[in-house]
Order: sequence, then C-alpha cells, then structure tokens
Amino acid sequence: MPIINLLAFALGGEVLDMVSNTGFVAKIVLLILLAFSLLSWSIILSKWGLYRRASAQSGRFVRVFRRATRLQEIAAVAEQFKPSPLVAVFEGAVEELKRCGATPRTLSIQRATQIAASEELTRLESRLTWLATTGSIAPFIGLFGTVWGIIDAFHGLGTAGAATLRAVAPGISEALITTAAGLFAAVPAVIAYNFFLQQIRDFAARMDDFSLELLNIIDRNGDAK
Repeated sequence: MPIINLLAFALGGEVLDMVSNTGFVAKIVLLILLAFSLLSWSIILSKWGLYRRASAQSGRFVRVFRRATRLQEIAAVAEQFKPSPLVAVFEGAVEELKRCGATPRTLSIQRATQIAASEELTRLESRLTWLATTGSIAPFIGLFGTVWGIIDAFHGLGTAGAATLRAVAPGISEALITTAAGLFAAVPAVIAYNFFLQQIRDFAARMDDFSLELLNIIDRNGDAK
C-alpha cells in the first residue's frame, strides 16, 4: 500500500522493510491507525490555535471591560474580541438587559449569561471526543495487529517445521509494528485531550468570574447601558 510505504520511508529504511514484509491485515491495521493519528493531529492543531486566540482575546477584552464606564462602550468594540468566549457571555447579558427595559432583573440576566457560557463551552469542547476515542481505541487496534502477528508467527513456525528465527521473525516484527503504531496514535491524543480539558475548565472559571463581575456592574448602575 503506497501510503503506508511512504510513511515508513519517512521514518527510516528499516521500518520500510518491516512494513513491506507485513501481511495484508497488518497493513490495514496500520492504515486505520494512520487515519486516527492524522485526524487527531488536525484536531490538536486546530484546537491549540483556537484556545490560544481565545485566551489572548479574553485577556484583552477583560482589560477593555474594566476600563469602560458604560456597557454601551464595551458593546461597540466587543466584535473585535469575538474569539473570546467572554464576548458571548457579555452579549447574552446585554441582550437580556435590553429585553428587561427599565427594570433589569438580576436573575434573568444571570440565566442569560449561564446559557451563553454553556453554549461557548459546547463550542470549545466540540470534536474533543475524537481525541478521547483515539486514546481509548488505538491501543486495542494495535493490539489486534499484535495478536494477528503472533498468530502469523506461529503459523510460520508450523509451516517451517522447525523453531527458527527466520520462521517467526516476520510475524513478531509485524506484531511490534502495529503495537508501536497504536501507541503512536494514542499517546498524543490522550495528552492533548487532558490538556484541552484543563483549558476548558479554565475558560469555564473565567466565564463564571466574568459573569459575576458583569452582574455586579449592572446591579450598581441599574439600567445604565
């Protein structure tokens, strides 16, 4: 299979030789693991960029928010900080404040900020389940290749009729390659998943703190917009 051979060539000639000598089942296993790994890395890179922008823009938005004297001033520039989840929380509160009219109700505004925060967390968490799935399943897919390689090794041993290294080496190398490939796909996915979960917890805490700060300003200023 050209894709597997190309990947193996990039990793080194010895790996290329071992992959070329593997059976059809092992190549299918390696292709599946390659697909899991590529998709996981695309999610990791996109989420890394998303969270980095969201964190940077959140810090800037909070500084603008604390310097402003009226909510209307913040609303005028909020679009500049759109990657920040705090902007959605702020806009949710402002929209609810407009609906309340001259008698703002703190409870309804608080609910609006909670809804906005929940929607933002859902957006930030999207596709992370794939990383968790990769971390859980990839080792077992590699294990399947390992088991199949061991079966092939014993089959080669039985065919050769003698316990020689030449008889069992192809099956053992096949088993080790699929095991390594499963770990190669799973380990980065698990590390990234745990790291991103911590990032999401941080965003959730920041949104909660921002909501409370925003509610305090609304309570102090009444219906001032």
